[in-house]
Amino acid sequence: MSTGLTKKRPATVSADQQPFELEDRIRLRAHELYEARGREEGHALDDWLRAEEEITSKIVETAAA
Repeated sequence: MSTGLTKKRPATVSADQQPFELEDRIRLRAHELYEARGREEGHALDDWLRAEEEITSKIVETAAA
């Protein structure tokens, strides 16, 4: 039986979040980079790696604070 409540994901990324939440944040940022470039094809891996670096750097900074 459903309680009608849905689980809402946190708005920020922390070091203890589940991997799929981290992947979602990276995917979203990579898409933002793609959009900012004018949807130019052929840079998916570059966008993913840049997004991954940005997101994981934020996690390290937060953990160090």
